[in-house]
Amino acid sequence: MKEMLTLEAFEEACEAVKKVTQETKLVYSEYLSEQTGNRVYLKPENMQFTGAYKVRGAYYKISTLTEEEREKGLITASAGNHAQGVAYAAKRFGVKATIVMPTTTPLIKVNRTKSYGAQVVLYGDVYDEACAKAYELADENGYTFIHPFDDLAVATGQGTIAMEIFQELPLVDYILVPVGGGGLATGVSTLAKLLNPKIKVIGVEPAGANCMQVSFASGKVETLPGVNTIADGTAVKTPGSKIFPYIRQNLDDILTVDDDELVVAFLDMVENHKMIVENSGLLTVAALKHLNVKDKKIVSILSGGNMDVITMSSVVQKGLIMRDRIFTVSVLLPDKPGELSRVAAIIAQEQGNVIKLEHNQFVSTNRNAAVELRITMEAFGTEHKNQIIKALKENGYKPRAVQAIL
Repeated sequence: MKEMLTLEAFEEACEAVKKVTQETKLVYSEYLSEQTGNRVYLKPENMQFTGAYKVRGAYYKISTLTEEEREKGLITASAGNHAQGVAYAAKRFGVKATIVMPTTTPLIKVNRTKSYGAQVVLYGDVYDEACAKAYELADENGYTFIHPFDDLAVATGQGTIAMEIFQELPLVDYILVPVGGGGLATGVSTLAKLLNPKIKVIGVEPAGANCMQVSFASGKVETLPGVNTIADGTAVKTPGSKIFPYIRQNLDDILTVDDDELVVAFLDMVENHKMIVENSGLLTVAALKHLNVKDKKIVSILSGGNMDVITMSSVVQKGLIMRDRIFTVSVLLPDKPGELSRVAAIIAQEQGNVIKLEHNQFVSTNRNAAVELRITMEAFGTEHKNQIIKALKENGYKPRAVQAIL
């Protein structure tokens, strides 16, 4: 069997994946460059046919199998993107695929996996539980298991991203790569170091699922007691043991970001680049401000864009609230005609836009003394919000900030 994670294997994988990928040319981000004082480029793997980079590793792995191994049928476990990669690759090879996905997987990922002709089994709350089920089904039915990350051939396929980055930006200084189980980080960091030993490759994990960071620190594979993050594609409790030695050797550091940072990054990508990037794919964007460097050429890998509309809606709403673009205040006013229009006039004069009003006459037993008015409105940001609140105060009201819920 061919040795993986060698320059020869990476070159072979680069030729193979061209059959199932489209070019994802680097996108220079003027906005992120200005924000960080670096030259920031985005590698938009969210623009792949399957919406994520995972098809690279899946296709290359399947291409290395024997005809007999493929004909047995393929099986894998995935939170969604590897599922679509395996399903699409299996379809291209004309073989059967079964995918076990956590019950929490976004609907868009489930439906797209089915659309490629794969059988989908929903099981468990997190990837690790789905993976155990997939191994069980593989033993029962004799299927060939395609691991989403702990496989050297899969990691070799994922590493083709690094080759494309170097072809476009040979003097790249930093590559930021999302980390879940570690397959993408293994492939990218290993090939990057082969091409330029001086390059820095930084892994980025969600703070609520930092299994690789914990393992990195202890020097051996560790299992988290649980994971809690909106970055479902990287919600992994245990990193890969086969790939871990390569991670330790080639990854320069691991950063973590909080979920709230991903929410802000989502708005940045939508407003400044008109791109939909899923939460796991945004890890490298959120991590840019944690890098203590200037005047460097940095590539952030956007690993995927498979995000269902409901999740997208909630992320946008939370992001607008976090940035004070939407906020709610509570004011007490006498229950008499004209008070509501007076408050509305003050807000209108300050160019605030009222979205919702809630009038509670029962906040006090003395309605003549006070009724509560909750006003949810749009603003241009924190400065504008403070301007509106100041105007309400100057007109005799005592606005109190409350949780904004649309």
